[in-house]
Amino acid sequence: MRAIIEHRQKKLTVQLDAPIDISIPMFSGTHNPNAFGIQHPEFKPFEAGGFMGSVERGGSVNCENLFFNPHGNGTHTECLGHISRERITINQCLKQFMFLAQVITVAPQQNCIWKQQLESLLSADVEAIIIRTLPNSESKKLNNYSGNNPAHLDPALCELLAATGIKHLLVDLPSVDPEHDNGTLTAHHAFWQYPSNPRMDATITEMVFVPDAVADGIYLLNIQIASLETDASPSKPVLYPLLPTEHDNL
Repeated sequence: MRAIIEHRQKKLTVQLDAPIDISIPMFSGTHNPNAFGIQHPEFKPFEAGGFMGSVERGGSVNCENLFFNPHGNGTHTECLGHISRERITINQCLKQFMFLAQVITVAPQQNCIWKQQLESLLSADVEAIIIRTLPNSESKKLNNYSGNNPAHLDPALCELLAATGIKHLLVDLPSVDPEHDNGTLTAHHAFWQYPSNPRMDATITEMVFVPDAVADGIYLLNIQIASLETDASPSKPVLYPLLPTEHDNL
């Protein structure tokens, strides 16, 4: 299945039958990445009176309560409300869901991804950037980042992305900021331009996983969230390939 879309006066052919899911599935228990010492997800049957929400345990249907924290349990998309004094929610902020995106692979230096590493690689006309860090092993799906000082982004890079009109930043790290920064969250503030010029329609997605088989380049990105009135939602970013002949000029 293919679709032809027009983006900023250019026609692009999208391969809709070849989706690439770059989210990390969430399981009940410890079979997940973990960050910031946040408890692991727990999915357990709802029980009330004589009702048991588990067919395995004798109930008529499966009906589970889900306990999780988006920020520490896997792929999630967050909005300005993550750092604002005002209550701003991801469901209020993310109103469009399809974007032209660029996948870029980079190796952190001194535990950081610097502005100088990416500024010459950025393509024009994209609205989203997906940063894949090296090394890129399947262990990212299970990493315990808590207390291990994972890599982060240079605030100057986040400032550059905001200045060039990038609305959606996706990383395979647990945060764009250092694990311990005395609560300054400088990279978050730089990307959202908060509080000087708040970018309500911009999002940050953390803890994605981009397989090695996915080449660097331009894709159509679909960010899927739950309609939660809180600052972040577990999310499912999906990439769709573009036919090379249609986007060589990007």
